[in-house]
Amino acid sequence: MASSSNIVSAAALFLAIMAAAVHGQGTRVGFYSTTCPRVETIVRSAVQSRFNSDSTVAAGLLRMHFHDCFVQGCDGSVLISGAGTERTAIPNLSLNGFTVIDDAKTQLEAACPGVVSCADILALAARDAVVLANGPTWAVPTGRRDGRISVAQEALDNLPGPSDSVDSQIQKFTDRNLSVQDLVTLTGGHTLGTASCATFNNRLFNYQGTGADFLPTLRSFCPQNNNGAARVAMDTGSQNRFDTSYFTNIRNGRGVLESDQRLWSDNRTGNFVRRYLGLSGLLGLTFNVEFGRAMVRMGNVGVRTGTNGEIRRVCSAVN
Repeated sequence: MASSSNIVSAAALFLAIMAAAVHGQGTRVGFYSTTCPRVETIVRSAVQSRFNSDSTVAAGLLRMHFHDCFVQGCDGSVLISGAGTERTAIPNLSLNGFTVIDDAKTQLEAACPGVVSCADILALAARDAVVLANGPTWAVPTGRRDGRISVAQEALDNLPGPSDSVDSQIQKFTDRNLSVQDLVTLTGGHTLGTASCATFNNRLFNYQGTGADFLPTLRSFCPQNNNGAARVAMDTGSQNRFDTSYFTNIRNGRGVLESDQRLWSDNRTGNFVRRYLGLSGLLGLTFNVEFGRAMVRMGNVGVRTGTNGEIRRVCSAVN
């Protein structure tokens, strides 16, 4: 039986997310309630089907939604294929889960043609993926329309990088009206998934910073002169489960990405890490509750609604 504290937390999460939805940029919970009432069921089924055979898709879909929202806003532009599109940018070459979005879109076009945007499918799929990885659920405001522009260079220019300073990370989030707390919270999504050796090779044999005792472990996965393709869990020991161990790892100097490890050593971000860990003397934060709230805020970055944008017939191409 659920404890009273869990029930209170769940209620607080629901109320906060509903409030955020009301104040979103033209999106709202239940946008398709009359035009395509089975949308969430169809998307959830597509995610579940893939997750059953490949649990790594949870991290892939979460990361894909993040990468979409930080370039051109949450408009499904990362889904467009072709030469020079966002999908071809180096940070996006390892994205996983495009076929899940395509499967859901095919089913939705059969059920309610021309109604549900690819951007909304991606937002819903990211939520469902987190739930399957034992993470929280949240109400996803929908009503986004799809963008028509997808440029690889914009992904390179706008996505946070694995060696970014805290100043750079904060600026990229501030530019999207996201706070320092949002930065730490959303980066906590690295509790799921892996990073290629290529993203942190510079740390392995020219290391500067804390956590030197973690280096032998990383070097064993990524030996010198490796081709960079091998992958390492970003949350050591818990890469397929949504939890707070990612924050424990960066506290202990076991952050894989340099940008992640820096969150601990800077007071602006480190205070939020400590609050998620419930360290003595600080007002604690509940990661599951705050993650849902931050995802709703991120999901409203630069959205296209109304007559702005289109509803793609196929998610990988503009109409």
